[in-house]
Amino acid sequence: MESTSIYAALAAVQSELKAPKGQMNTFGGYRYRSCEDILEAVKPILKAHDLLLTLSDEPKVLEGWHYIEATAKLESLDGGCISVKAYAREPEQKTKMDAAQVTGTSSSYARKYALNGLFCIDDTKDADTDEYHAAEGRNPAGVNKPQKQPAPKREAPAPKRNAPAPKSQPVQEQPFICACCGKPLQPVTYKGRTVEPAETAASTKKKFGRILCWTCAQKQPKEG
Repeated sequence: MESTSIYAALAAVQSELKAPKGQMNTFGGYRYRSCEDILEAVKPILKAHDLLLTLSDEPKVLEGWHYIEATAKLESLDGGCISVKAYAREPEQKTKMDAAQVTGTSSSYARKYALNGLFCIDDTKDADTDEYHAAEGRNPAGVNKPQKQPAPKREAPAPKRNAPAPKSQPVQEQPFICACCGKPLQPVTYKGRTVEPAETAASTKKKFGRILCWTCAQKQPKEG
């Protein structure tokens, strides 16, 4: 039977322990505590209460999945002992990690939650680390991110009643085409004034019986 003194000592440790969140999740933009953060904070308190903390791991296979079982054991000088276990599943594969690193990541994760259980550290509001969620194939919050909804389309305002009718656009005149070279007539300068295509078309039509550009009109044979 465990000594009652270890329960009193553990209660004292739980009340004194303040484990900082010394890590930063770059994906989610929040801070969290690691196994190392907890150990760094609890070691001086354990020494003050004459307590010994040990951590151990053991691989387990449950329903074909490989797990790391971590045990956090607290012992007192009078022989009292309290232990808490936690589990973390090893991913089938992890990008840019060899097998030893994959197991080490799962071990660190399982040990953290064994310590949480032993010292009553509440991590329910903490999302997990980038590394473990990448191994599990989910985001740090453990849920799918909500998809951004498209902005609703704005309908065009209805036309006001008794509004004046829009002005009709002027009809664009068709260009005058030269019957000889097939090019549209262009404005030309003759004796210091600009001769527009309509004037050239009218004069050539009257003189040659067809519309000609200024250049082709000059090439026509002269009468008599």
